Amino acid sequence: MKKLIMLGAGLALLPMAGFAQEAEVAPTFDEIGPYIMTTLLFLVGGFLVFWMAAGFTMLEAGLVRSKNVTTQLTKNIALFSIAGIMYWLVGFNLMYPGDFNGYVGGFFNITVLEAVGLGADEASLDYASVASDFFFQLMFVAATASIVSGALAERIKLWPFLAFVVVLTGFMYPISGSWQWGGGWLSEMGFSDFAGSTVVHSVGGWAALAGAIVLGPRLGKYKDGRVNPMPGSNLALATLGTFILWLGWFGFNGGSQLAAGTVGDITDVGRIFANTNMAASAGAVTALILTQILYKKVDLTMVLNGALAGLVAITAEPLYPTLFGALWIGAVGGVIVVFAVPLLDKLKIDDVVGAIPVHLFAGIWGTIAVVFYNDGTSLMTQLTGIVAYGVFTFFVSLVVWYIFKMTMGIRVSQESEVTGLDLSELGMEAYPEFSKG
Repeated sequence: MKKLIMLGAGLALLPMAGFAQEAEVAPTFDEIGPYIMTTLLFLVGGFLVFWMAAGFTMLEAGLVRSKNVTTQLTKNIALFSIAGIMYWLVGFNLMYPGDFNGYVGGFFNITVLEAVGLGADEASLDYASVASDFFFQLMFVAATASIVSGALAERIKLWPFLAFVVVLTGFMYPISGSWQWGGGWLSEMGFSDFAGSTVVHSVGGWAALAGAIVLGPRLGKYKDGRVNPMPGSNLALATLGTFILWLGWFGFNGGSQLAAGTVGDITDVGRIFANTNMAASAGAVTALILTQILYKKVDLTMVLNGALAGLVAITAEPLYPTLFGALWIGAVGGVIVVFAVPLLDKLKIDDVVGAIPVHLFAGIWGTIAVVFYNDGTSLMTQLTGIVAYGVFTFFVSLVVWYIFKMTMGIRVSQESEVTGLDLSELGMEAYPEFSKG
């Protein structure tokens, strides 16, 4: 650094005392900007996906009967909290192990954050902060567990369910997730799942399907060859939950761009938002029209699930399709829900909230639909990934559910189911004035 001083009538530049050496030049925004913007994308996307926990909670609370609402609320806040601990303790570094055999990484490699006041010279400027990446990815594993919660509602014991959440969030989801997002064997093969139609949603759907089979249907659901409807307690709450999920999905898909440091990256995030919204709209409208045609009246629950199915379907590839492409992909998701819900009832598989049609069936469809817009994928590769996730998640879940059934029991008693899980499991009602007057 130089200091300007007066020498007689002239000027001279002399070295300033104590500053004989040039000060270190601060990094430019061109150098640190991508790191800052991508970290910000993860943080914003992460808290949007966090908001999906509220959406799942409200949707489930609205679609179960009033005697089981408190139990669903408890399950959702508990599963989210368990996921947060297990993903720190095991999941994150198991899912993103770096160099590994492509199938399973190292266990119990606890996540460690950066030091306080990290300097630019110590940061990985080609990506984002570990803290923001961990936070963002954690929200996805919590969403996977929420899918299982809704499908098995109204007859499963609280503690065995939470024990399954420990296994799912700490081990099952991270192991299978590493195959694709951790640079494992499916990634090497060329399998493509942008934000998780298969990695997240179908995994939750497969785990839910296994649980529903082992658990069995609710009392009175299938009787004398008929399907007996069991309407939810609060459709206003279910609708609010759907809108919250829709909002959170912008972070779910948009944040999965995993970069925001260039004009191209941030423009792509905007494109993902637009396609995500279009698919949800198309799924809802398709279910709206189909239920009017098939049942002569619109079924709101089908419309809600149609929107969610559209969202799940576009999640595997929300970047490359045009808006029309997103529309028809989402519309097919809506069709799937309308026909899959009664199909499960024919098979006597009781899914309280329609999670299996939405997350599993529409997730499979969305993963297949990638081939129409992403030239780098093949149908055979996509099908290989679908089958791999299905076989692993379904059969491991089946084994875990059976172990829990044989050891601690997973289903409440008939008396408890009739009374309601709120009183039998928790001794607390969501709507006490209904019973007490």
